[in-house]
Amino acid sequence: MKKLFVIVMVVVLSLTAAYADVKSDRLFQAALLQSLMLGEYDGFVSAGGLKTYGDTGIGTFQSVNGELIMLDGVIYRALWDGSVEVVPDSETIPFANVTFFDSDIKQENINAESSQELKNLMTKIAAKHGKNQFYMAKVTGLMPRITVRSELPQKEPYKPLNDALKTDQREFTYENIHGTVVALYCPDYMDGLNTPGWHLHFISQDGKKGGHVLELAAKDCLLEMDVISEFAMIVPDRQSFNDKNLSINMKEAIQQVEGK
Repeated sequence: MKKLFVIVMVVVLSLTAAYADVKSDRLFQAALLQSLMLGEYDGFVSAGGLKTYGDTGIGTFQSVNGELIMLDGVIYRALWDGSVEVVPDSETIPFANVTFFDSDIKQENINAESSQELKNLMTKIAAKHGKNQFYMAKVTGLMPRITVRSELPQKEPYKPLNDALKTDQREFTYENIHGTVVALYCPDYMDGLNTPGWHLHFISQDGKKGGHVLELAAKDCLLEMDVISEFAMIVPDRQSFNDKNLSINMKEAIQQVEGK
């Protein structure tokens, strides 16, 4: 009996170790993009808690108070006035996607005249490794021009996000700025939980400028991509979330929010 017990323990420990090995290749999502679109703006995950699930990612904050850019374990908030701050661990978050970034793919000298050209290039590279995987990407280098946005914090009763941005979006254009685009790719089957395709946020090298990317040009940049084969999601356990009709088709509204 003692020998059997030892064998079982070894197997259990081996499985635990294997699970730990793949943990860094998991995309963690807090809530649904669709629930955020419908006005579910109250945070339910702390910034400190989010760091236990990843070191790189994108999202937003309580009351949609700025755009979230997470890079190298630091969570930045790009605010409506164009400023950027590092948020405390106590800040709460209603929606985010993060992962522990592994540079599985590297390509230098990346050039693009538009955000769509950059997305097309990254999609082409991703297709070679599996279009049905998740990808987190970093594009680091010179942006000859880049336009980003943030938004004013919202007040209850919360409006749908596309309606809020019609009046409360603020845009900023910068030229010849160095920094990193943090990009998330979701495959087509994520429609209903997130938006398929690429979603781009930016943080400048000095950490003083950033936001959701509306348009850009990139010159001689380094592209790094993390191929992610595991997905985990948590949702808020509260009445406002449970009352949302998440079967509504949000494609047109999401495209408006994305700036398309």
